[in-house]
Amino acid sequence: MSDAERRAATPGMLEKEEYVPPDGGYGWVCTACVFLINGHTWGVNAVYGVFLAHYLAKNTYPGATPLQFAFIGGLSISQALFISPLATATVAAQGTRTALFIGIFFETLSLIGASFSTKIWHLFLSQGVCFGWGLGFLFVGSVGITSQWFSSRRSLANGIAAGGSGIFGLVYALAAGAMIPSLGLPWTYRVLGMVTFAVNSVCSLLIRDANAKIKPSKLAFDWRLFNRFEFILMLGYGFFSMLGYSVLLFSLPNYANRIGLTAKQASVVGAVMNLGQGLGRVPIGYWSDSFGRINVAGLMTFLSGLFVLTIWINAKTYAVLLVYAVIGGSVAGTFWATAGPVTAEVVGLRELNAALSIVWVVLAVPTTFSEPIGLEIVERTGSYLGAQLFSGIMYLLAAMCLWFLKAWKVGELERTAARTGMRAEDMNAVDTGFVELEEISDLPRIFLVPRIQV
Repeated sequence: MSDAERRAATPGMLEKEEYVPPDGGYGWVCTACVFLINGHTWGVNAVYGVFLAHYLAKNTYPGATPLQFAFIGGLSISQALFISPLATATVAAQGTRTALFIGIFFETLSLIGASFSTKIWHLFLSQGVCFGWGLGFLFVGSVGITSQWFSSRRSLANGIAAGGSGIFGLVYALAAGAMIPSLGLPWTYRVLGMVTFAVNSVCSLLIRDANAKIKPSKLAFDWRLFNRFEFILMLGYGFFSMLGYSVLLFSLPNYANRIGLTAKQASVVGAVMNLGQGLGRVPIGYWSDSFGRINVAGLMTFLSGLFVLTIWINAKTYAVLLVYAVIGGSVAGTFWATAGPVTAEVVGLRELNAALSIVWVVLAVPTTFSEPIGLEIVERTGSYLGAQLFSGIMYLLAAMCLWFLKAWKVGELERTAARTGMRAEDMNAVDTGFVELEEISDLPRIFLVPRIQV
């Protein structure tokens, strides 16, 4: 459909043309950079499951409790999310590259600092708080860039970028499992610190955003979004997903120890879990572009809960646990592969940064307390069954939020089509770029992307 034809079909509705992404080109370089940044932030963070199993088995810090160690793992993620408004404001005021280099500083400082820790509170400050700040600045600074370069292949590109955390989670989980007995815990941290500094620095120099053309909202925290029911559903999707995901991510290696597997086997299970995430996120992105971003996110989240309740609960041997790590891992991190595209479906590109900033802050709560909740359930019951049930049910609640979000999206498209005189299928074909429909009567603005799917 040409520009003239589109404007004739929707008189008065298309107030202005939005930035049209090239759907490729240098965007693939940026995708590769975000892939590597995810690998050297979230991928390295996932290795804490290996560290946790080591701490619990070796009593590294005398007097420290399992609950304290569990809080450290959740703290690194929650701090990353909690600091996101500041990171968003930094991007708006100083630019993407500045935010990324602030993140590199804190992440490197945290890993080197953790290598010198002798007391549990040292680890809280380094591996927990400081690493979380570095993760937050790097994540917020890079998470929206891939979407700026793609339209019809946006979810595919985001899936590829998100896959970095799983692929490098596998690499570094295996590497950490090998380095701890050979180099010792301190030098394992130092090696990770040096490698992440080098890779993230190169990526930060190569990456480019399109903020000058898009002119995104500079609000780091827009309270008005809480007035939108569909955004509340998006928050529910993330909240419940993280309650299930964090328990699963950090507990699996320790669960392997609980059923009698060796420390090496436990580290392999954690590594394979990360491999599953890396392999799963790319097809999730590809299918999202073809079958609908909300559709695919809902189905994969439902499968996450189903696999926990059917396979993980019954995984009593090394072989079965490895099978679950691959299958369950492939869908466990669905939220991270779909958060950007699904949020864009809900609020639009201009409000995306502000909306994601709110999402990350809200998710600081479940990421802080989910693993301690899971570990406390295990300690009180003497079994992982309660923690497994908790994780599975949380995933199912997240899938339910997406089901309601899909119902909202369908209704919104139908009401907008009725008011504009356009057929829904015509609306799905609007242009090949981003088009914003201004308010129609009492309807909020709706953001349409090419071949929009719900």
